[in-house]
Formats: sequence, structure tokens, C-alpha cells
Amino acid sequence: FIFRKCYLVLNERYLYFPPRIVEHPSDVIVSKGEPTTLNCKAEGRPTPTIEWYKDGERVETDKDDPRSHRMLLPSGSLFFLRIVHGRRSKPDEGSYVCVARNYLGEAVSRNASLEVARK
Repeated sequence: FIFRKCYLVLNERYLYFPPRIVEHPSDVIVSKGEPTTLNCKAEGRPTPTIEWYKDGERVETDKDDPRSHRMLLPSGSLFFLRIVHGRRSKPDEGSYVCVARNYLGEAVSRNASLEVARK
């Protein structure tokens, strides 16, 4: 009886585990108007949800607004259809992290900077 109970606990721990980041985003320099991707991949059970943050603020993607130029890919990566950058507004330039969450915890990626190339 004791052996069976231990086996079930070990089995549950194996089946359910908190997220961990297995692919961190990298710094990128990209031209205004061009597409780019910030990669992020996480493991966990249950499968973690991924959210992106820029300079500490949650990033709005196509999941929030279908008209957004930022898309959350099934892998967890953040795809930019085009980089938006103006004299007064620089909504895409900044420091990004991805956060993977499930009910057992969360994991935060390393920071990655997105910089717009100067002409």
C-alpha cells in the first residue's frame, strides 16, 4: 500500500510540472516597417500559456485585438508583421521578456532588446 502511494505521487509529479523556458529570445536590430520575430519556447504540464511584456507592460497581440501588427505564434514566439517606429512614437522598440505560466508556477525568459536600425 505504501509503495503504491509513493508511485502515484512520483507519477503525478512526472505528469505535472511547472513551466521552464527552453528557448529564450535574443536581441534584434531591425529596420522600420520590416517584419521580425522574438522567439520563446516553454515546456510544462499542463502546457503553459505565454504572455509577452515590453518594458514591464503586457504586450497587446492579435489575441487581444485582431488588427494588431503583433502576433502570438503557437510556439509562444512574438511575430511583428512590421516594426512601427515614428519620431514621437516608438511602440515596438524596447526590452522584452516572455512569461510562461501554468497553475504550478511561472518562468520568465531573459531580456531581449528590440532596436530599430538608424539610417
